[in-house]
Amino acid sequence: MYQIVRPSRSEFVPVRLHRYHVRLWGDTSGPTDLPPVVLVHGWMDVAASYQFMVDSLPEDFLKGRLIIAPDWRGFGHSTGPATDHYSFPEYLGDLECLLDHYAGNREIDLVGHSMGGNVAMMYAGVRPTRIRRLINLEGFGMPSTKPEQAPGRYAKWIDEIKSLHAGQSLLKNYEDASGVAARLIKTNPRLPSAKADWLAGHLSEQRIQPDGNSRWEILGDPAHRITNAQLFRVDEMLELYKKITAPTLMVEADDGSLKTSWQKRYSQAEFEERIAHVPNLRRATIMNAGHMLHHDQPEELARLVVDFLGE
Repeated sequence: MYQIVRPSRSEFVPVRLHRYHVRLWGDTSGPTDLPPVVLVHGWMDVAASYQFMVDSLPEDFLKGRLIIAPDWRGFGHSTGPATDHYSFPEYLGDLECLLDHYAGNREIDLVGHSMGGNVAMMYAGVRPTRIRRLINLEGFGMPSTKPEQAPGRYAKWIDEIKSLHAGQSLLKNYEDASGVAARLIKTNPRLPSAKADWLAGHLSEQRIQPDGNSRWEILGDPAHRITNAQLFRVDEMLELYKKITAPTLMVEADDGSLKTSWQKRYSQAEFEERIAHVPNLRRATIMNAGHMLHHDQPEELARLVVDFLGE
């Protein structure tokens, strides 16, 4: 089992009818002028996923600095009203409330992975004065869409909602935690078994099933798998990119999602056209890493984070 270097502490914060679970690292018991660092995770992930990167940060960087990592609504140990679908604007509203709680009027450094990277970019365009520096880890947005796709998209959304309420399982469960770990390694062959075992204990929990048997379930609401009813609008995203004022670091993996999961639906060239609209942009690539680069190369990622945020 992976042995953590820097244990986190947990808090629960009321956010828009939800009870948000937030992991905190760092010591801010004394006076500090350092901005808080906010880490937001990706889809079907949890705040604990950043543990390996936090363990790789140097002590000098952490001294007097607060690191904040929430479980998004419907993930991890965050809880709230029952719902059968989720939408991106909700994450923006939740992030605003979390920053009000932890940072007040202070600027923050914002780091987001995958879906969290997309949320971070959107939020930085909506509230540019709240962000001092921005780091996007493999958050590429979504493939472009056309208006004529709308009827089929809405129909698919309705069908999936009906299936969810009919009791159709949208998430697989597992006999034990080792089954979860095996699934993580299958998805990411670079992940060592010790890290997979540790992550499995934070990404899932044991629950009694309707048949009375105990199974391990991923800590993610099945409703997250419901198709977004609204089409992704590239023109809207570009306007948000243009409004970002914070120096921005875009970090990609050499074997990231544009080269794997997106395949022909979304090209590197299309992403390059979009990201060029960010005013103050730097780029970095982490070698020998896939989409979960904070698992694959946490030391190299920590180095990039420290260099960029510590300037």
